[in-house]
Amino acid sequence: MTPPEMDQGVLGRIEASLPALRRYAIALLRNRDDADDLVHDCVVRALDKLHTRRDDADVRAWLFTIMHNLFVSQLRRKRVRPVAEPLEERHEDAHAAEAGQDGPLRWRDLMRALAQLPEEQRSVLLLVSVEDLSYAETATVLDVPIGTVMSRLSRARERLRQLTDGERPPLRRVK
Repeated sequence: MTPPEMDQGVLGRIEASLPALRRYAIALLRNRDDADDLVHDCVVRALDKLHTRRDDADVRAWLFTIMHNLFVSQLRRKRVRPVAEPLEERHEDAHAAEAGQDGPLRWRDLMRALAQLPEEQRSVLLLVSVEDLSYAETATVLDVPIGTVMSRLSRARERLRQLTDGERPPLRRVK
C-alpha cells in the first residue's frame, strides 16, 4: 500500500471517529463549545503526528488517547489558573417539566450524577459504556493497567447507583 492510499484510509477512519470523539468530549467537559475545541485540538494533533502512528494501531483508540491527554493537560492548566465556574442550579425553574415526563428528569439526574464522579471514573465509564471500547483499549487510552480500568468502572457504576437512589443507570453491562 502506498503512503497516499494509506493516508486516505486513516483520514477516513479519523473522520468516521469524529461523532464518538465529540460525544466523549461533551461528556467530559459538559460544554459543547469547549468539547468542539477539544475535538478540533485532537484532530489537529492527530494530523500533525500522523507520521508517528504505528500502522497496526487502532485509529479510534489512538484518537481517544490523544484526546484524553489533551483533556488532562487542560485540567492541569486550570488547576494552576482556576476559572470561575457557573452555578449548576441556576435557572432551575426554566427547565421544569410537567408531571409524567420522567424520562427527561431521569436523564438530567443521571447527567448530574455522572458529573459528580471523579474524572478517572467518569472517563473509564464513558469509554467502556458509551464509546464501546474494550477494557484493553480503554487501558491503552488512559495509560493504566486493565485491572485499574476494571476497578474504576466498578466504583463508577456503584457510585452512580448511589447517586441515582439505587436505580440502575441505562448503561451497557460489560462482562
